[in-house]
Amino acid sequence: MARVTGIGGVFFESTGDRAALAAWYRTHLGMALEDFGGAILRWPDDKAEDRGLTVWHVVERDSQWFSPSDAPFMINYRVDDLDALLAQLRAGGVEIIGGPESHENGAFAWIMDPDGNKVELWEPKAWDEKNKGA
Repeated sequence: MARVTGIGGVFFESTGDRAALAAWYRTHLGMALEDFGGAILRWPDDKAEDRGLTVWHVVERDSQWFSPSDAPFMINYRVDDLDALLAQLRAGGVEIIGGPESHENGAFAWIMDPDGNKVELWEPKAWDEKNKGA
């Protein structure tokens, strides 16, 4: 049977100035923008101990996971150093709305982009019960 093998891209509509929103992601999250205005994220650039993976999940209709965003989605970005990124974000005037939190599969924090989309930041670790609360 033919099947999906991974996430090939993430595409979402800007509620305002598309170029300004892309520039915000470049400035604050280090997304290297290509000539077409988007970024290409390559797995070989990711050195996390889980060796790279993408999580896909459908949430319940009444889930508050994406709150305070009104968007019906949330993008999770893998990061290489969550503490350093959070310091950069604070220095750049970006409010951290949650985290950091440690879980079995890494550390997480949340911010909002200028369009009001909740963004999840994840520093992955290989799944391990001993990581819980670390």
